[in-house]
Amino acid sequence: MFDTLSDRLEGVFKKLRGQGRITERNIEEALREVRLALLEADVNIRVVRDFVEHIKKKALGQEVLRSLSPEQHLIKFVATELCQVMGGQARELDLKVKPPVKLMLVGLQGSGKTTTLAKLARFLKTERKRHPLMVSTDVRRPAAMEQLRVLGQQVGIAVAESREDEDPVEILSRALVRADLGGHDALLIDTAGRLQIDDELMDELARLQAVATPHHTILVADAMTGQEAVNVAQGFHDRLKISGVILTKLDSDARGGAALSVRAVTGAPILFAGMGEKLEALEVFHPDRVASRILGMGDMLSLIEKAQQSYDQAKAKELERKLKKNEFTIEDFAEQLRTIRKMGSLGDLLGMIPGLKKLAGAADSDDARREMVRIQAIIDSMTHQERRNHLVLNGRRRARIASGSGASVQDINRFLKQFEQTRKVMKKITRMGAGPSVMRGLGLGN
Repeated sequence: MFDTLSDRLEGVFKKLRGQGRITERNIEEALREVRLALLEADVNIRVVRDFVEHIKKKALGQEVLRSLSPEQHLIKFVATELCQVMGGQARELDLKVKPPVKLMLVGLQGSGKTTTLAKLARFLKTERKRHPLMVSTDVRRPAAMEQLRVLGQQVGIAVAESREDEDPVEILSRALVRADLGGHDALLIDTAGRLQIDDELMDELARLQAVATPHHTILVADAMTGQEAVNVAQGFHDRLKISGVILTKLDSDARGGAALSVRAVTGAPILFAGMGEKLEALEVFHPDRVASRILGMGDMLSLIEKAQQSYDQAKAKELERKLKKNEFTIEDFAEQLRTIRKMGSLGDLLGMIPGLKKLAGAADSDDARREMVRIQAIIDSMTHQERRNHLVLNGRRRARIASGSGASVQDINRFLKQFEQTRKVMKKITRMGAGPSVMRGLGLGN
């Protein structure tokens, strides 16, 4: 995520490294590079100008601390400004209204609006304990309604009846009645899109908005379109007064122009980020965490939350007990691999850990995937006894495992060495889902 911008900024900081004190000259030179990095990241030019001006005032003002190096100063100022530009803090979706709360999603065709609607409905159901109803008013795109019905079945959420030969307002009116009578406390409205903003589209959306009187009109925008996503956001905001934005494909966005511009240009907060194709891949947007990842500082809080969602609490306690007694086995190791896979892309996970961003790019490479497959084959070729007690693995047994897994004896020896090292490291990692011990397990607590 934002790898291009991260690399450029890292280069700027590196040039300041070793300079004894902060001066107007080195700050001017560094900010020139920061400005170019942001423009290359497709950040709105007005946002770039304000961004650089704010940092310059701080860097040459009273906020300079003698205890920090020029590099540390600039990182501090850039981190603060990145966070502010993206909204300062995460914005909760306000659901404190008389039910059903009505959420109307708008956006261009191809932005991922229908899938995002299902993701958001799932989020409301699992994270906010709501009983949502979804409805499609898109009578123009072939199979749009069928797509939503299929997604509804996958997430276990009801979808209001609709047909392509109906007027969108009639479909919506019927859904409003069903939401009221059916005890649904949230209604999510999918709307039609176009390849570009036009009067016909906006007139239809305005009619739907007038009938629904939604509590939130949310724009779904493709983060990878950069500055174009910002222009789209401005166009929708001028006509419909959007109350929030969901950026899709943020995990694949190497530049970051949309995330760094849309809040400043429209004033509408980024509420969620689409971080993959799976229906659970919708995350609350945290400006401070995103800023931290851009600067290579990791995002431990998001990593902890992912671990807590994926990790079985009873297994965590049992594993903690085994580690304390030095009973961690290859069988347990295999279970950890499965848990990591549940948590998502290994590259994304490494990107959340401070200092490991450089490894993140290679983590999902073909070589890394082949290594994971090789390790799994080695473990599968062991007997139950060998997985439970690796100390019985003599030369004869290792040769048999090598033959059965298609690996060499050297591969087996290297894996066992890695396993021994992992036993030590896992004392920290396996506590990530163990309630109060989460922060301590990551080395962040007392």
